Amino acid sequence: MQTFQQYIGGAFEDAGETFESLDPATGAAWAQMPAASPADAGRAVTAAEAAFFSPEWAGMSATQRGKLLLRLADLVAENAPRLAELETRDTGKIIRETSAQIAYVAEYYRYYAGLADKIEGAHLPIDKPDMEVWLRREPVGVVAAIVPWNSQLFLSAVKIGPALAAGCTVVLKASEEGPAPMLEFARIFDQAGFPPGVLNVITGGPEAGAALTSHAKVAHVAFTGGPETARHIVRNSAENLASTSLELGGKSPFIVFDDADLESAVNAQVSGIFAATGQSCVAGSRLVIQKGIKDAFLARLKKKAEAVVIGAPQDMATEVGPLCTLKQRDHALRLIQTSLQAGAKLVTGGAAVEGEGFYFPPTILDCSEAPEAPCLSREFFGPVLSVVSFETEAEALEIANNTAFGLASGVFTRNLTRAHRMIRGIRAGIVWVNTYRAVSPIAPFGGHGLSGHGREGGLQAALDYTKVKAVWLRTSDDPIPDPFVMR
Repeated sequence: MQTFQQYIGGAFEDAGETFESLDPATGAAWAQMPAASPADAGRAVTAAEAAFFSPEWAGMSATQRGKLLLRLADLVAENAPRLAELETRDTGKIIRETSAQIAYVAEYYRYYAGLADKIEGAHLPIDKPDMEVWLRREPVGVVAAIVPWNSQLFLSAVKIGPALAAGCTVVLKASEEGPAPMLEFARIFDQAGFPPGVLNVITGGPEAGAALTSHAKVAHVAFTGGPETARHIVRNSAENLASTSLELGGKSPFIVFDDADLESAVNAQVSGIFAATGQSCVAGSRLVIQKGIKDAFLARLKKKAEAVVIGAPQDMATEVGPLCTLKQRDHALRLIQTSLQAGAKLVTGGAAVEGEGFYFPPTILDCSEAPEAPCLSREFFGPVLSVVSFETEAEALEIANNTAFGLASGVFTRNLTRAHRMIRGIRAGIVWVNTYRAVSPIAPFGGHGLSGHGREGGLQAALDYTKVKAVWLRTSDDPIPDPFVMR
């Protein structure tokens, strides 16, 4: 059984307690992970604060920070196969996805490496003739970054990259479910040459998370996960008044009009809900389909869903692997059952795959006659698609926006003017038109409502890790006039 260590203040160390990590493909324990205590979380914050004020980091130019991030990007690319292997083993994500995704993660570090010395201030045309006033953008301080097990190297890169580019330091808490790739990433980060304490990596339960997010020295909390945990984080931030950026769940509409290229839309829907075994916050989990093409579309989709190769996640031929945890599989089964009782109709799938591991097949539920079925409003975080039909464009928009979430959406149509109307009308942070599940470090990513707030990716993410300082310089040599009058 492999053993992993936490990373605090530039040193690898054992935690006082450990826990076993399960292989989702077998359900068997394969590694011992460190369980950070609240005291460990506190020491990590102390190390990050010391690094933030150290001459080695605070005195480093933005260009030098960028060069370190470039070095890190090269190391991530070089070690992508090993990181992919660990993520697949510890989370069950198929190797063909982790290999491609982690190789692309390096591009996020390269993007923020180039951005490090492009974060600019501004000169203000102030209304006082004897003053020069300008704005400086400075790092906020210590950042607590908390990531879930799914796509964790990507979800940490969109936090670590902009935070370090801005000059912050980071304590990253990996999920208790599948933390191996983040603990291995710490070893890669250590090789890049950053000063000790600039990044600290721990893992642990709610107690460690609470200690981290409420710590007095934490200035910003960047969290990806579920809305309920986010509520706890917001409450904890009342202790330190830290700013927060929250990237949460979704129940994203995948809207197909009758003039769409059906084969392209079907393939995009497969990618949107069955790829990554549906374990994606942007999963297109609500198919909103125009009535005239519903039967034809579902026939094609059902055929592709039933042809999906379910198998060992380490096999490059596998298209759908296991869910990450038994808890997820049980949640999917319960939600499907309650939705069927509410009138949804099972098109395909719906039962756990027999044998070892946490496997679950692609599943389609037709809710066209059951608009109140819980599967239309609750997140599965699994390969389960809920279908509802519409007749008019206005109805499609109403259905799409009938959700407490607001993360992603997809629109499939050849009608350009309709596409623009839908883009304007959909309440979501991302709208994909005639495509789905595309990302880039250049484009911001995030939502609103129960999908959170703040953005990851793009220039805005780096600015979120800065604070603005206004500098006033009096240019007159004359004595200051009446000191009792505000200037």
